[in-house]
Amino acid sequence: MAPHFVRPPRLLPGSRVAALSLSSGFVAEVTGRYHAGVRQVAGAFGWEVMPAPNALRGSEYLDRNPQARADDLHWALGNPEIHGMVSIIGGDDSVRLLPFLDLGLIRAHPKVFLGFSDSTVTLSQFLRAGVMAYHGPALLTDLAENGGIHRFVAEGVRRAVVDEPRPFDLRPAPEWTEFRQDWADETLQEFRRPFQRGDGWVWLQGEAAAEGHLMGGCLEVLDMLNGTPGWPSPGVWDGAVLALETSEDVPPPAQVGYWLRNYAAQGILPRAAGLLLARPRGYTPEMVESLYTWVRRVLAECGRPEMPVVANVDFGHTSPQLTLPLGGQARLDPVTRRVMVTP
Repeated sequence: MAPHFVRPPRLLPGSRVAALSLSSGFVAEVTGRYHAGVRQVAGAFGWEVMPAPNALRGSEYLDRNPQARADDLHWALGNPEIHGMVSIIGGDDSVRLLPFLDLGLIRAHPKVFLGFSDSTVTLSQFLRAGVMAYHGPALLTDLAENGGIHRFVAEGVRRAVVDEPRPFDLRPAPEWTEFRQDWADETLQEFRRPFQRGDGWVWLQGEAAAEGHLMGGCLEVLDMLNGTPGWPSPGVWDGAVLALETSEDVPPPAQVGYWLRNYAAQGILPRAAGLLLARPRGYTPEMVESLYTWVRRVLAECGRPEMPVVANVDFGHTSPQLTLPLGGQARLDPVTRRVMVTP
């Protein structure tokens, strides 16, 4: 049987959303950017963003106290005045929170949790608890975007966590950028970054439509999680549409291939329904072609040359990015070139 995930209540205008530093206390170094994100979220969605008790205490404190970070998540879950949660920024060590996380509290108080990158750890724990989670923008990234939240981002967030739940099509972004802005320079906040024209998605393989629940996240973080008690059980992966992305660390295409071989050896790929691959950040055209070769190769090795695969999708470490309802249903149709999700 396919796993079932509880959908958290929607976030509506007036909702209070806790800002969480589960990965890093970097926000203390760019407080202007934080306040810009708070203002822009209020303007776009009408949410009141408030910091969790330890969220703004800085990198030194939060690095020494992973339990304090987990306590913030538990505080937000158990507080009836908090309706949802958003990650402030990623990092590289939220796997250290695993011994302190209470999945029972997630099950008892299902609430929207939004984030990406190192938040993959927390997103995965929501799925282990049987609760949908939302792979999408963090407060300091797209929600504090220079010049305002991109329309593509705002639309994605609304469809996933604000609107009445109904199936909708994912669409390619009309433009995208990897331009790095200095977040510490508050004079740049109102100036829009340079974008380039969208290059669309790439349907790598597959001829028949496939459907399953969304699972996945950042491959580097999933690699840290793999083999720990926080790794989802086989039943949670079965029949999934995998949504996988890479970070600004720019792992070589061969490394991505090796990670996929691990998923093949675990039985995840042979039993998956389909695959969404994000636009790989920092890749040259040659690296992109090598990545696609590796994906086809590994899928052929595990007997899945027919699996529908959509690449260059706008989520993860790219801007603007989609919001993917992990645990929600996704349908990939290579004939109509449509990806439909049900949040």
